[in-house]
Amino acid sequence: MPRVVFLLVPQVHLLDLAGPAQVFSTAADLGYDYRLHHVAERSPVPSVQGVPLVADADWPELTPDDLVVVPGWRVAGYGPAGCPDPVGPADLRRLADHHAAGGVVASVCAGAYALGRAGLLDGRRCTTHHEVQDELARRHPAARVVRDVLYVVDDRVVTSAGIASGIDLALHLIATRHGPAVAARIARALVVPTRRNGHERQESAMLRHRDHLSDAAHRAQDVIDARFPERLPLAELAAAGGVAERTLTRLFRQATGLTPLGYQNLLRTERAEHLIGHGATVEAAARAVGFADARMLRRLRARGVRR
Repeated sequence: MPRVVFLLVPQVHLLDLAGPAQVFSTAADLGYDYRLHHVAERSPVPSVQGVPLVADADWPELTPDDLVVVPGWRVAGYGPAGCPDPVGPADLRRLADHHAAGGVVASVCAGAYALGRAGLLDGRRCTTHHEVQDELARRHPAARVVRDVLYVVDDRVVTSAGIASGIDLALHLIATRHGPAVAARIARALVVPTRRNGHERQESAMLRHRDHLSDAAHRAQDVIDARFPERLPLAELAAAGGVAERTLTRLFRQATGLTPLGYQNLLRTERAEHLIGHGATVEAAARAVGFADARMLRRLRARGVRR
């Protein structure tokens, strides 16, 4: 059962903590066995928003499957005197040791300062809130600070821009571990878009075509989202939506601008692009997402998937 350990410091921002915590808590509600822990040097921990937070002084025993997250804290100014480092040496060692043991370490907003002091940003791509990016680059010249992105992943070090982007970071980690359909299901429960980063589209097709009120289309999309590599007969999708086949096609197009098959092919192509971007061949990516071979994938990529 993987743990998600949040390291809390004085003047922590509630949303930096609550956003990722809600994602993993919702994953646990869906049957994915995450246990959330909150640790701090001293408890209660004062938050910027005035709510004191209770945390444990002792860290749990960690394994490489566990995740450590450092939420951001209030930065009074953006010069050297305005960016205090509230994470102590013992906790910095824990961050470095967890990563060295094969674990994932993540930060939200100013939490990137802690990762930098732990030596985890040197030679790696990273990001933070746009208002403190210059200071992060000044303090850690060996880090490769990436601007204007939601989050960055580099060798099990995950940094995010802060505030609401902590949700995007957590959804990415869920998608990496359990697949994009699980991340989309959690995003829908949280009423937020599923986003990604870097050269990929920042908004997933799964949520890009979910901003409608058609229950029948939503139910059909639930089936497609969970099983998009499979052959899904229209009759099965119509049964899931509780309507006739012709009615589903009409409602689906009205709601999404696509046919059910067009939507399925969009998901397949988007997932294939992700796999190709992470080193898979076009042929391997095509088969992984349900195409018989790469020819259909190449055609869809060449002309766009809408139909």
